Amino acid sequence: MDDLLRFLRFLRFLRARNEEDNHAYAYVAHVFGPEALLDSHLPMLDLVDQLAQEGIAMNPSDPRAAGLAYALRVLAQSYHDHPGYREQWRP
Repeated sequence: MDDLLRFLRFLRFLRARNEEDNHAYAYVAHVFGPEALLDSHLPMLDLVDQLAQEGIAMNPSDPRAAGLAYALRVLAQSYHDHPGYREQWRP
C-alpha cells in the first residue's frame, strides 16, 4: 500500500509539472502568437499527462503497471532540479 501511495504522489508531481509547462506555453502563445509553438513540446506534454492519468487509473496488479511506472520515471527526470523531485523516483 505504501508503494501505491508513493507512486500516486509521484504521478501528482508529474502532472503538476506538466500543467506548469502547459501554462508557460500558453503564455508564449499569447505574447508571441501561436506560430511560436510550432516546434514546442506540447504534444509530448499531453502524452505524458495521458500516461500519468492511465497510471492513476491502472490496477497495480496489471502487468503493464511496472513498465508504465518506469517510463514515467524516465520522463520525470527532466524535472530533477525541481524542489519537489525526489531521488527515489529516478529509474
